Amino acid sequence: MQLSDLTIRTELKPGDLGYITFRHGALYSNECNYGIEFESYVAQGLHEFFSQYDPNKDRAWLAEHEGRIVGSLLLMHRPGNAAQLRCFLIEPEFRGIGLGRKLMDLFMDFYREKGYTSAFLWTTHEQEGAIALYKRYGFKLTEEKPSTAFGKALTEQRYDLIS
Repeated sequence: MQLSDLTIRTELKPGDLGYITFRHGALYSNECNYGIEFESYVAQGLHEFFSQYDPNKDRAWLAEHEGRIVGSLLLMHRPGNAAQLRCFLIEPEFRGIGLGRKLMDLFMDFYREKGYTSAFLWTTHEQEGAIALYKRYGFKLTEEKPSTAFGKALTEQRYDLIS
């Protein structure tokens, strides 16, 4: 599999929000033993994203292979000229081909184009691969808190990027 075998679209279509929710729930249950609480959290975040969606401020990137979504990333506008990175997911068989970097490049390009002055994201300490990628793009750990919000004990982490 190569990056050139994928297409990336920014237009949301019916079924996308449900599919992104489903894949987050199933994948994180399988890989991290997160409970249905995590799937509900993702669903709430996607509902918030879509209900406040402004194409001049927000963007979704959906990577597809043969019509199947295999990667996702959202940029959601927040108060104070901030952007939130959400719903970053790469299907296991599409990891290691540069898709994460490609989606992050698109995120950063849009972030700069729209003149955002800061960005942030929430993740958990278990997401080591994603965290390494965030750090390469200049995000820094700014907050940690113990949590059982996803059906198990873990540490939630906030990473910030300041322009």
